[in-house]
Amino acid sequence: MLDLLWVSQTITSMSLAAPIPSTPRISEPVSTPVTYGAPYTYLPPREDGLPLIFASPHSGQYYPDTMRDALCVPLIDLQRTEDAYVDDLFAAAAGRGAGFLTARYARAFVDLNRDPLELDKRMFDGPPPRRCGMPGPRVEAGLGCIPRVGARGHTIYRTRLAPEEGEARLRDVHDRYHRHLSAELSRLHALHGMAYLIDCHSMPSRQPSRRPLAEIVLGDRFGSSCCGRLTSLIEKRFRRLGYTVARNAPYAGGYTTLRYGRPQRGLHAIQIEIRRDLYMDELRVQRAAGFSQLAHDVSEVVADLVAHVTRQARKA
Repeated sequence: MLDLLWVSQTITSMSLAAPIPSTPRISEPVSTPVTYGAPYTYLPPREDGLPLIFASPHSGQYYPDTMRDALCVPLIDLQRTEDAYVDDLFAAAAGRGAGFLTARYARAFVDLNRDPLELDKRMFDGPPPRRCGMPGPRVEAGLGCIPRVGARGHTIYRTRLAPEEGEARLRDVHDRYHRHLSAELSRLHALHGMAYLIDCHSMPSRQPSRRPLAEIVLGDRFGSSCCGRLTSLIEKRFRRLGYTVARNAPYAGGYTTLRYGRPQRGLHAIQIEIRRDLYMDELRVQRAAGFSQLAHDVSEVVADLVAHVTRQARKA
């Protein structure tokens, strides 16, 4: 997500809280290759009649034992970084005929909304598993594709990661997820001449040195990742339902919208952020009383999107 103000504040606050572990490097022999299982679940659009996919890349809750055994922070510190229950909020998408893609692995294991080049080479016991891009603010803050810190800004791991472990996460989780999403969008685009991706997220309700956030933030990368009509449709529907809505501030979209949004070619991608205090206890990571009402309201937005995309597909 594009939120460089928050990232810069995070870097400052973490300068003491999240040092790179000073523990001596530990190299353990690898007897068998590290591999991980299926990174997603997917329900395809009904009979290919609707070129629309909803995706929830940050609602995964699976922490493999290899990760749990290496932690030096409580698991709840990682669970608070999840977009918990977002897949449940948008579950109506599958029932209305849209494709529905949900991540299995937690975002603290590997972040599916980050560029795989966003790696912190200091995390690894040896060379990083792949070529790294120039270290940007997110990587410096510990928020790269394989995160270094949890919700409180504390370092996650007791020791540095083996490069083989990093490569396994990228190959088996990040690569496979995006390979599937890319292929499915291409398939729908070939059938209909268009495809729509709704990337579903949630955001913390409180952030340091920032005025209160809108309840819904729509990220279309300032109009470059989808047509304006799509953004307006979602914004108007949420406003009619009584929610405050902002565009591109503080989240303008992340790796997913950047990679897939090509509106001039009929490929539309938009990010929806929902403020977490609307539906959950953010400290306990549990559903709150407002969950049912919000899920009902989200289903209304989903219905509008399905109707809109259906009309566009019939015109093509």
